[in-house]
Amino acid sequence: MSEYVFKLPDLGEGTVEAEIGDWSVKVGDVVVEEAVVGTMMTDKAAVEVSAPVAGRIVKLAGEPGDMIAVGSPLIVFETDGSAPVEEPTAASQSEAPVELDIASETPVAVQTPPPAPAAAAPAPRADGKVITSPAIRRRAKQMGIDLTRVGGSGPNGRILPGDFDAYVQRADEPAAAYVPAETTEVKVIGLRRMIANRMSESKREIPHFSYVEEIDVTQLDGLRMHLNDRPNAARLTPLPFIALALLRALREFPQCNATYDKDRNVIVRHGAVHLGIATQTPDGLKVPVVRNADQLGLEQLAEQIKRVAAGARDNSIGRDELSGSTITLTSLGKLGGIASTPVINMPEVGIIGVNRVVERPMVVNGQIAIRQMMNLSSSFDHRFVDGFDAAAMIQRMREMLEQPATLFMPI
Repeated sequence: MSEYVFKLPDLGEGTVEAEIGDWSVKVGDVVVEEAVVGTMMTDKAAVEVSAPVAGRIVKLAGEPGDMIAVGSPLIVFETDGSAPVEEPTAASQSEAPVELDIASETPVAVQTPPPAPAAAAPAPRADGKVITSPAIRRRAKQMGIDLTRVGGSGPNGRILPGDFDAYVQRADEPAAAYVPAETTEVKVIGLRRMIANRMSESKREIPHFSYVEEIDVTQLDGLRMHLNDRPNAARLTPLPFIALALLRALREFPQCNATYDKDRNVIVRHGAVHLGIATQTPDGLKVPVVRNADQLGLEQLAEQIKRVAAGARDNSIGRDELSGSTITLTSLGKLGGIASTPVINMPEVGIIGVNRVVERPMVVNGQIAIRQMMNLSSSFDHRFVDGFDAAAMIQRMREMLEQPATLFMPI
């Protein structure tokens, strides 16, 4: 017998350390080569790590939430002596079956067989061990499902997305009843830890200036409904209209389409608008990006907003679409409330929040009328955006949204 020390490989994009997100194994387990042993979390991705050799696990580097430096020992295997004791070279590490996908359950470098049909559902592992992805574990926890009852059709009984979905759909296998506890401790790790750190840093470093403006969107809603009534028309929500108004207003207020490089103490004003769309997902808040949004028309904008938001929720978009925004639009839809104070998405200098549309009595030409009203709640970095300019930009958006024909006129 000999020991094989598997060190954390370079996970790409200059990563110097990663967080342990989840272990699929424990000390004493015997694994085959290429079996998934755990998940490492970087700032942008959940990376599934596979065993480079077959053997028995004698040591794990830490617990979920612990930070491990690249090149540090991650797992110690006891092998039968046939595997090389030396740590693999950089070239061989790059060929190791490390799966890179953003919190995705779809493997990238290792192909897994499709899940078995529901009629031939796989049986749960006899030893009760659960091997699956962090995303499925989160779904199971939210739904109160005991994963030891779910059969896995993947390697070593790994539970694949199709296995989990099939189990949920089977009426004869109801989810385990949720038993409330007096207290529950949830370790802040992974994406939730990154969100907490970024929000704290933003509020700590940025002097937020918030501005709320009331907008009459009665005409806009009429136009939207008219466009949705066209034959074979894709359904338009208010969000792409608001995005279009923001994109046009930024041409007059380029200081709001900027990012702050604190290392160089430089404000970078961007010619193109890469629009961030704050999106609530099962994993937490993500900001997918519509690249060059200022070059898109209304329907293209609506299509791209829908695509990146859906991709953020189901983890189907790439890492390059989850960074690089120059200004962010955030909306809680029907839950949007009356007003809000959104937190700026660093290193941007502005964020626009969309509140819900409500019917309210308003005075129009001296008469009381029922109008469709909505508030825009914005926050700006007061170090670099003056209050006058921020208010003027939101007022420009209001003018276009209240007279929606101007959204389509040349500036």
